[in-house]
Amino acid sequence: VQLVESGGGLVQAGGSLRLSCVASGFTFDDYAIGWFRQHPGKEREGVSCISAGGSTTFYADSVKGRFTISSDSAKNMIYLQMDNLQPEDTAVYYCAAGWSSYQCTKMDYWGKGTLVTVSS
Repeated sequence: VQLVESGGGLVQAGGSLRLSCVASGFTFDDYAIGWFRQHPGKEREGVSCISAGGSTTFYADSVKGRFTISSDSAKNMIYLQMDNLQPEDTAVYYCAAGWSSYQCTKMDYWGKGTLVTVSS
């Protein structure tokens, strides 16, 4: 099983980035896929989740209206479009998969993360 994130980088406040995650080694449509982030010195937190099969999405209040999660099951890809980025969005972003996990509360597999840095 593998989850590999990409797309992180340095961006100015107000800018955009799109994170990608490619999944392999499990039945993609059976898993909820989520994006999590960890700020320096803080615990990891949930950012967004897309349900198994892709019919439902969830967002943390802090990113609602700015971030959009999507998936492409044909390519086993998950995306996180991040707009109007702010310095407080600076974190390592992780992609994770959980078997039929409701709102991504229990995740089975994790990627290694990609760093997003937003300058003011």
